[in-house]
Formats: sequence, C-alpha cells, structure tokens
Amino acid sequence: MDPVTDSLNEVHRRLRGLRDGKVADYIPQLATADPDDFGIALVSMAGHTYRAGRTDRPFSIQSVSKPFVYALALGDLGPEEVLRRVDVEPSGNPFNAISLEPGTGRPANPMINAGAIATTAMVRADGPAERFRRILDCLSAFAGRVLDVDEEVYASEAATGDRNRALAYLMHSAGSLGADPEETADTYFRQCSVRVTAVDLAVMAATLANGGRNPVTGVQVVPEPHVVRTLSVMATCGMYDGAGAWLLNVGLPAKSGVSGGLIAASPARFGVAVHSPPLDGAGNPVRAVAALGMMSERFGLHIMHGPGLRATTVTGARRLEHGDRTIGVVTAQGILEFTEFEALVQAVREVTPPVPGWMILDLTAVTGVLPGPAAGLASVLGDLAARGHRTAVAAQETFVEATEGHPRTWEVFRTREEAVAWCRNG
Repeated sequence: MDPVTDSLNEVHRRLRGLRDGKVADYIPQLATADPDDFGIALVSMAGHTYRAGRTDRPFSIQSVSKPFVYALALGDLGPEEVLRRVDVEPSGNPFNAISLEPGTGRPANPMINAGAIATTAMVRADGPAERFRRILDCLSAFAGRVLDVDEEVYASEAATGDRNRALAYLMHSAGSLGADPEETADTYFRQCSVRVTAVDLAVMAATLANGGRNPVTGVQVVPEPHVVRTLSVMATCGMYDGAGAWLLNVGLPAKSGVSGGLIAASPARFGVAVHSPPLDGAGNPVRAVAALGMMSERFGLHIMHGPGLRATTVTGARRLEHGDRTIGVVTAQGILEFTEFEALVQAVREVTPPVPGWMILDLTAVTGVLPGPAAGLASVLGDLAARGHRTAVAAQETFVEATEGHPRTWEVFRTREEAVAWCRNG
C-alpha cells in the first residue's frame, strides 16, 4: 500500500520515453552520462522517502549546490552583508553570463555562476581547504549522510573552467570578490563536483521545505529565517532565464544543475528531486521540468494555491470489535492535499486488521480532495480489497471514483453509521 510511489511511478512511466534535450558536454566528464538515466525521489516532512526509476545512480551536484552554500553564507555573514556583495534580482541571462552590476561588480543573484562563485568566497575559513571542508560538511548535513567528491568530474571542471575563472577575476578586479580568484574558482569546482543521488537531493530539498531541519536526521542545519531567503531566491532565480515560466507553471522554489539534477521544495509538505541528464536550451533537465509540472498539477502544489485554513486531517483511527469481526475506521476532515493524504494513508496502515476484515474511510467531514490524493485513495482501497478486506467509504460527495486502473472495490454510504452497520451485518 504505497499510493505516493504509485503516483511517482506513473509520472516516470509517462515521461521516460521523452527524448528532448541534450546532455551537457562543455565539461567533458558530464558528456559520459547516460541520457536514459531518470529517477524521481520525494521526502516528506515525516521523513518518509518515496522513489521511482534510477534514484541511487550517483552524479555531481553542480549548480544544485548553490542554494545550500548561499544559506551557509547567510549564517556566516548575515543577510545584509551578503546582499551587499550579491544581489537577488533575476538576470534574464544564461547561467554563465557576465551579469555584474556596473561600477560595483556585484553579481545579479547567487543562483548564476558569478553569484555562486562570490557566495563560495563568503564562507568563513582560514583558507581554501577549510572553506571547502565547511561547504562539504554543510551539504552532507542537508543530505543526512557524508558526501564525497567525484574526482574525475573535478579534474574535468578544473581543466575546462576558464570562463568561471574569468568571472572570478572580473569580480576581483571590480572589488566585489575579496578572496583570491584562483583559489575561489578551485573551491567552486570542488563544490560542484560533490557526488549525490536523487534521494540525497530529495532529503536536501525536504530540509529546506522543513525550515532548515532535516526531516530524516532531525538536525537543524541552518536557521529558518535563512531558509526563507534561500527559497525566495530559488523561486525567482533558481531556473535561470526560464524562472518566470517555471514559477508560473509549476510554482515551487527550485534549482537545477547541468548534470541533470533538479530540486524543488514544497514548504511544509515535501522536498522532491529528479535526475535526468538531457537539458533544454536554458540548462534545465527536460524530463525533470515535465515531471514537476505534472506533480504540481496533480497535487495542487503551486505556492499561490490557497487551500484555506488547515486543521488536523485525521481525527480518528481505531479498530472496532463486533463478535468475530474487526472493523478498522479512519476519520478525516478538511481538504486532502499531499500532506493530509500521506497522514491518512499512515492511519489506514495502523488500523487495518491483521487478517481479512472490514475497513471504513469516514470522509463525511472532508470538503475537498485533489486529483492526486483521489487517485491515491482509489489505489489504497483497491490494495485493501486485493488483500481480502471489505471496504466502505462514507462521504457526502463522490470524492473517490473508479478509474481504468482502479475499478471500484468499495461500498459507498452517506453516513458513518450506515457504513458501520454494513460492516457488522454484511
């Protein structure tokens, strides 16, 4: 019984044949990536991990490192000093463009290469070795495990990174980069070469979505106010010159990288990551952009979407004994979106009878169910029936409908009392 994974598998199945885009080759080692690699991972605020496709395949983090190092720099120097050195405005230019403020050399934002190089230089340290150690420790804390560097990617980046070196020297000459440009560029190359998986990135995104607290380890990695600033910049600048269309169509703070990684944070809900190497013209992974678009529509994830006041979703979960019959009853209220749906599924798991029995979903106080959760509920009910349970749904409206993949296996009643009577007498 895992309808979230079922939903991810459906998205993966529908998009795995998408052949648009091209694997990045300006860093030679990246050109060796398999264009068919495609994995989706999601980590909820409860620390549960869901996945579809190739989610354990390691790859270099590249530009997906930028928001996390930005959050680290905010903690080191404070928001005002960081803003003095790096602006927060969309550049409207490619990620490696020379987007520097006339007169000051200040980069447009920390999500493009110039801004990220400047941000790397802001991490407090006695030298480049300590600076990178602190960056690696930060990325590892976000991921919830010790990360390492792909030395082959690092060597490839260092051998072909003249444009990034040039950006560092330009900022240094303008006075906006106080550190040594060669050492800063080298640290930045190492930062981009840190090795991760899609699951790692999903945990990192979930940590941002959880106000800086890793939902898997429980560690508060960065303060919540710095996360607010980081997510804000991701929302407006994280997808480069495609950021406007992304925010309009998907509506989540996000960051992509040229190795094919993409993260998105749904605040207080979950973090999600997709890995797929072929990129579009803006440098964003094609399948990942399409996957997040589908998920946003399915689960109503757009940050401008207003579900109204939230309350505790699951208001009751218990087993009733009637003679030799065990009846599991789960009661819910309000609007079922992703987080509420996940809580409902967990409650169903807890009270499902250990041997074939009866189950009731009492949705009489539910006022709305989004398409994704509705399909998920049909999957849950179908799974219960396949395991020999007889199931009933009590609701004022038809929230859960049979589909081609999930024919109706449940009885429908208007009240909880009617559903209980059916379980006792049926």
